[in-house]
Amino acid sequence: MQTDLYCDDAAVVSPRALSAADEALLWLGGFLRDQSYRFTTTTPLTHSRVVQRGAVDGASLMRVFGWSLPFSASDLPAEVLQALALAKALAHSNGLLRSKVRFSTLNDQIYAHSAFPTEAADSVFFGPDTYRFARCIESVLNSQPPSYSAQRLIDIGCGSGAGGILAANLLRPGVELLLADINPEAVRFARINAMLNGMTRTQAIHSDLFQNARGPFDYIVANPPYLVDDFQRLYRHGGGELGIELSLDIVREAIPHLSRNGRLLLYTGSPIIGGVDQFLAAMKPLLDASPVTFDYEEVDPDVFGEELDRPVYRRVDRIAAVFLNIKKEG
Repeated sequence: MQTDLYCDDAAVVSPRALSAADEALLWLGGFLRDQSYRFTTTTPLTHSRVVQRGAVDGASLMRVFGWSLPFSASDLPAEVLQALALAKALAHSNGLLRSKVRFSTLNDQIYAHSAFPTEAADSVFFGPDTYRFARCIESVLNSQPPSYSAQRLIDIGCGSGAGGILAANLLRPGVELLLADINPEAVRFARINAMLNGMTRTQAIHSDLFQNARGPFDYIVANPPYLVDDFQRLYRHGGGELGIELSLDIVREAIPHLSRNGRLLLYTGSPIIGGVDQFLAAMKPLLDASPVTFDYEEVDPDVFGEELDRPVYRRVDRIAAVFLNIKKEG
């Protein structure tokens, strides 16, 4: 029996219903792609260090849309400047101009997201975690037998949409992609990025986890925030005492939404205290009581080391980037 992918039509954002600002942003991404634009986004600390040197190498497009540096109107073609203005992504900075949107590349894809620094509460982040998340997705999907055919895929807390778009591209043909986020700005960027990267069977929705979506789904991918953020910014704050609550909620809610033999691919972070992985310890009883099998690994043993200077992490030895691959038993 066919099951509806979406449970609330009012919450669905049609990829055809683009505003003039979104059309301009879509054009801008296409222009950069046609110019063979490439930019790998670093951590905020690395970005700050490079910019503070005062001499960033690279073409004007990379300086403006990668390094988020101020520029003069003469630095860009007139049509690019006009597109930035139409996209409502042009800001003034001490007599110069600055782009409020940033573009990063992943493999042969290009993604729009928030400019550096990502200080606003509704910022949409793209960075090293995105690249690690992508490698994890590729490692699983590239190992699937050629006969396997997935029909439905959802990216929970999609942000820029990179995880879901990459996965859908690997699962083609025919897969339906749903991009879901509680942040309206993320929904906007994800919708544009799906179109920019040729994902035609895609919808983006405003949803608190699975609130406005129902399965079953053959794949659920997620790269939630996992830090404790004093300002509780959506792209950064993972909730709870140590930042792992949102990741636990995703596991708990995802399992009932998986199809038989469906998979949850979750990339997140875990505080390690006295050698004990806190996310794994909290999650394992839930998985042991569910009809699933799983693989779990440390992708990077030490990320966001600067966070350990904060009082909330005073007992934490390190923060590890981890990857959870859950398969629901058929």
